[in-house]
Amino acid sequence: MTSETATMDSGAIAMREPSQKEIRLVIAASSAGTIFEWYDFFIYGTLATLIGAAFFPSGNETLQTLLVWAGFAVGFGFRPLGAVLFGYLGDKLGRKYTFLVTVTLMGVATAGVGLTPSAATIGIAAPIIVILLRILQGLALGGEYGGAAIYVAEHAPKEKRGFYTSFIQASVAGGFVLSIAVVLTCRYLIPPEEFAAWGWRVPFLLSLILLGISLWMRLKLSESPVFQAMKEAGKIAKNPIKESLTYPGNLKRIFVALFGITAGLTTIWYTAFFSSLSMLKGPLRVDHTTVEIMIGIAGFLSMAIYLMVGKWSDRVGRKKPIIYGNILILITLFPAFWMIGNLANPSLSESAETSPVTVSGPDCDYDPLADQQLTQCGRLISDLTANGIPYDLQKSDTLGLKAGADVLPLTDYSWDQAPERQAQLQSMLSTVGYDFSEQFPPVWNMIGITAILLFLGLLSAMNYGSVAALLSEMFPAKIRYSSMSIPYHFGAGFIGGFLPLIAGYIIAKTGDLFSGLWYTWAFVLVALIVGWWGIPDDPEAALDEG
Repeated sequence: MTSETATMDSGAIAMREPSQKEIRLVIAASSAGTIFEWYDFFIYGTLATLIGAAFFPSGNETLQTLLVWAGFAVGFGFRPLGAVLFGYLGDKLGRKYTFLVTVTLMGVATAGVGLTPSAATIGIAAPIIVILLRILQGLALGGEYGGAAIYVAEHAPKEKRGFYTSFIQASVAGGFVLSIAVVLTCRYLIPPEEFAAWGWRVPFLLSLILLGISLWMRLKLSESPVFQAMKEAGKIAKNPIKESLTYPGNLKRIFVALFGITAGLTTIWYTAFFSSLSMLKGPLRVDHTTVEIMIGIAGFLSMAIYLMVGKWSDRVGRKKPIIYGNILILITLFPAFWMIGNLANPSLSESAETSPVTVSGPDCDYDPLADQQLTQCGRLISDLTANGIPYDLQKSDTLGLKAGADVLPLTDYSWDQAPERQAQLQSMLSTVGYDFSEQFPPVWNMIGITAILLFLGLLSAMNYGSVAALLSEMFPAKIRYSSMSIPYHFGAGFIGGFLPLIAGYIIAKTGDLFSGLWYTWAFVLVALIVGWWGIPDDPEAALDEG
């Protein structure tokens, strides 16, 4: 930064003022690299269905989906370790070279997923290799965000810091939008059968081209003026990790950054984009290309909202947009997803209301993580879950299935043949009005869904738009990379990264398509309480007092 942290805990440090041309290059190169790196990370979630078939095949569709999201979560789980490792290097060696390493590691690991043979070819080695590559991606991402955010923040003038750093936040959404755009282009150019067989690998391999562009842009950059000044004055932290935990007032800042800031922004972000993606493609049965177009448009338009929120925070402070955003999320989250469900597949919503499914019987324990359910009742629930059918469970001495007042016969049910069971169940439920065909919502419904997705993007932007500036301002310069990266990536890695897996498990256990939203709602409530208490209205003043 130019003025902030010119005064450090042991005296003033003179810093060079970057030119406007240099600042524009800093924003462009940092944002482009962030887009490419998040593209690499998100392409896995965008192609989750095909990745499951290639690397995690299972006789239990629900288990296959959960295994894919487990792989997604593993990458997030290693983000905190990447934050510790690259945060240490960023505070010791510099911002620029650290995030050159992270973007290189990400590009190589992503291309590796595209080159890994399927489980049908090399067996158990395939998912193991993919998991190891996801670990490398998680390590890289743990160092990328903090480096890019701090690099821009330390070049920006105080009065424009929220706006300038909001380009980094918009770039996270940009990476998701780019992943959608590339997948749509590949689907258009490659026939469906070939795309399912091998064409899905192309988006992963394209990461090598994006890596080359990102490195070319970032190599043009000079080191952050704050880091240069600290280095010349001999103020570099001796042990950034230790000092992050012992610097006066820093433990409170880390706590607030984790539970008051990151817990809310990461859960609403992944709910807005990945939960909606998974729900629309899965239980709501909307055509995959249609889903990707709607979410791609909403994601692209929402990028502008991140910039507006960042600029707004320069006028009203960083705290207000976050608090207002969390309140809106708590009020509107469930209604927004109910509306998406009604617009995307109105026949499913109507059938679930007029002919609700009830399962009755003994031994109705259902384990979504089991490859094969042990009891007939468990298998019936598994089939309903795989088809996205909500159900109520009742205790009974005999096994039964009802849809409204209609009793559905189970005497000829193929209990030991999963594919046949699926077809039989769909056939029985079709007689009472359930529609299992691929859905192509009317144009006005698609416009409505896109508008709701954009609204969810707005809620995410209110949480996320000013965060790079806020976190950079909360922590002292010599330990800033480590101090902001650790809570951010612990929150994003464990709270946000495990959201699809845990929410999917909740849905599978309850039979309620929307029950997984309680995970997001609970963490946003925590973020509202902690943030209201702990986010400073003026981070710089709070830091000076620490």
